[in-house]
Amino acid sequence: MRPEIKICGLTREEDVTLCIRLGADYLGLNFVPSSPRCLTLDRAQRLADAARAAGSTRLVGIFANERPERVQEIADRVGLDLLQFHGDESLEQITPFLAVSIKAFRRPRLPLEDELSLYSKAFALLFDAYHPTQLGGTGEAWDFAALAPLARADRRLFVAGGLSPENAGEALAASRATALDVCSRVESAPGIKDSVKLEALFSRLKSEAR
Repeated sequence: MRPEIKICGLTREEDVTLCIRLGADYLGLNFVPSSPRCLTLDRAQRLADAARAAGSTRLVGIFANERPERVQEIADRVGLDLLQFHGDESLEQITPFLAVSIKAFRRPRLPLEDELSLYSKAFALLFDAYHPTQLGGTGEAWDFAALAPLARADRRLFVAGGLSPENAGEALAASRATALDVCSRVESAPGIKDSVKLEALFSRLKSEAR
């Protein structure tokens, strides 16, 4: 079976529809003000409506160091299924959302098992490439194999960072992750998905899963 696939940083209805048609399991809507893919509430609601009209998939809101009240407001208005915390949020800050949270780690060194165990009730953990000034969407790959020791049967792991149609399968095998988070390397510009690249990604992963 192919891995779960999350396409992140969507900004256009036509890209949402295409991702669902291709079989995306998660669609990422960005609410980080510093990101070029950041959405207004009105645009996010239109994308969510397009997703619900096109089929069944999970909508993930991406936040970074946002106030919990604002996270809840956006989640309610857009109808988000999951909440990805991609900043420096503490466990206490995301505890109210823990069961529907995807906790992201983007550090120079991976967290130890003791820290990860604190997030055992989170929906998933996500590991992204480290960048000293950017929170994500850099298109930079990293040592995916370093994630493998953290993989467990009872833990959903997303691997992110520079994933493309060409290296997604390799990253999955090396990291032993259960899901892929893909963004900038299936774009023609920030937030503008490239249909050829998207189709190549899904086609290649399906063929490698056989």
